[in-house]
Amino acid sequence: MATHKSKFSVTILGSNSALPANGRNPTSQLLNVNNHYYLIDCGEGTQLQLRKYGIKMQRIKAIFISHMHGDHYFGLVGLLNSLHLLGRTMPLSIYAPEALQEIVRLQLDASGGRLQYPIEFHVLNAPEKGAVEVYADAELQVRAFRLKHRITCFGFLFSEQTKDRVYLPEKGEKAGVKVEEIPSLKKGLDVKRDDGTVLRFVDFTADPNQPRTYAYCTDTLPLASTAEIVKGVECLYHEATFLESEAKRSKQTYHSTAKQAAEVALAAKVGKLLVGHYSARYTSLDQHLEECYPIFKNTELTIEGKEFEIN
Repeated sequence: MATHKSKFSVTILGSNSALPANGRNPTSQLLNVNNHYYLIDCGEGTQLQLRKYGIKMQRIKAIFISHMHGDHYFGLVGLLNSLHLLGRTMPLSIYAPEALQEIVRLQLDASGGRLQYPIEFHVLNAPEKGAVEVYADAELQVRAFRLKHRITCFGFLFSEQTKDRVYLPEKGEKAGVKVEEIPSLKKGLDVKRDDGTVLRFVDFTADPNQPRTYAYCTDTLPLASTAEIVKGVECLYHEATFLESEAKRSKQTYHSTAKQAAEVALAAKVGKLLVGHYSARYTSLDQHLEECYPIFKNTELTIEGKEFEIN
């Protein structure tokens, strides 16, 4: 089996819920797939966090906004303007609820501003059950699915694209494999030469890495359907706005507790759980871990600036 050398990681830019407090900013994360950047939500201050942690914002290929509560998109227009001022010309794809397109247009029109790069806006939609592909490129596939919040809210499942088989040059050189024969071998095809010689792909290539996966589940009640959709992912981010002592308020506001997030992770049999979207009422987050550990041991807190490698 080949070993991963390419990058697949998520950096936390903001981990709080509605209010910036206790050194924590509203929600935003950056997914890095082999140095291709994808922004997940864009709370207030996101562009400041990108600069603080030395992340080149011009590399962002696509932005995914989960829903229309301000702590998940209030930083977007400022970021778009900064990309313009920095000279961006490459198109930027935005995947978001339909209302966001008009909000961005109104803010730009009110200031008389025009961006020198095109925005390709894609309206998010997903069935009540299951997940649907909303984005794909050579590195990544993204599927959206419904969460259960006070307003329409989407979760995202990010899956690395399946790669070709890995060519083994030391074996190929010994057998005299030609350069033009390598692409077929990497695609899992045997090569038959004019003299009748057959080069078997299994002799000169190794299995590709299993595609890595990351699931993002922000503002939501805990759902059995979420556990089914994200089953087996390497890493799950699930909101844990409250502790179990505030379970009544959590349900009233359509949020989850840390314990409930751990129960979703357990049901989904994921590799690692990240919790976040903390209420401003919590200065310390130790109790979030204390609630998770008895149910799902491999849990970590999302903390600003922390990068989680997904393998």
